[in-house]
Amino acid sequence: MSTTVQALLAEAAAGGSRDAYSGDHDEARRDAEVLLGHCLGRPRSWLFTWPEAEVPAEPAARYRKLLARRRAGQPVAYLVGERDFWTLTLRVTGATLVPRPDTETLVSWALELPLPDDARVLDAGTGSGAIALALATERPRWRVTAVDRDPAALAVAAGNADRLGLGRVRFFESDWFAALAGERFDLVVANPPYLAADDPHLAGPALAHEPVQALVAGPTGLEDLAALVAAAPGQLVPGGWLLLEHGCDQGAAVRGLLAGAGFDAVATRRDLAGLERASGGRLPC
Repeated sequence: MSTTVQALLAEAAAGGSRDAYSGDHDEARRDAEVLLGHCLGRPRSWLFTWPEAEVPAEPAARYRKLLARRRAGQPVAYLVGERDFWTLTLRVTGATLVPRPDTETLVSWALELPLPDDARVLDAGTGSGAIALALATERPRWRVTAVDRDPAALAVAAGNADRLGLGRVRFFESDWFAALAGERFDLVVANPPYLAADDPHLAGPALAHEPVQALVAGPTGLEDLAALVAAAPGQLVPGGWLLLEHGCDQGAAVRGLLAGAGFDAVATRRDLAGLERASGGRLPC
């Protein structure tokens, strides 16, 4: 027995569906559209054009199962296996964080820096490869390297690179800089774990299904940020840059770490919500 696109989307609304992250009904409607489009192999725009189209029983059943999992808090990106970031569509799994628009703040900043045309760039803790692949797409001559300590996450990132035709990006399994002895870079970027172990957000639906090792840094939340700032001078060329994503309440602390490690031009960038999201500085020449 079949039903229609319009009826299936109405089921989501009738179920009182709200976004598990924000509680927003409009966001929940968008999620339902993404899930139904995924089950039908169609873009969301097709759903708007053909609301009366009949949906066979099998994809309708798959959609209802995914919708139930979404209502239970599982991220849409994990349910459909991909997420848009920058200009890319990236595959994601439970081994990687879901790339978020906040992280595009870091990409934008990196692209504004006065770097050489063939800059050597490192994405430390690459996860799905979002930052590394966005930079490699925008700057084809940059020599981009990405590392991650988790081989499962690294496999996802390398798979994304291959699928996007970015095989020139190098990938290494490494605990931060451990596998890169002797290499120096013009730019190091990172979105490291920056939550404290007791951060209340960890108990909420927005993070409940994401890998805790990619979220939690330690008792204060600053442990990985501090480790990166301390070690980065040994991996940067004179005049090289370090850019770090961090929590919205950690800007002052990270600026202090950077200044204490001898970086100059220390600054912080805000995300689209106006929150302090990334801080960075330049190693003196």
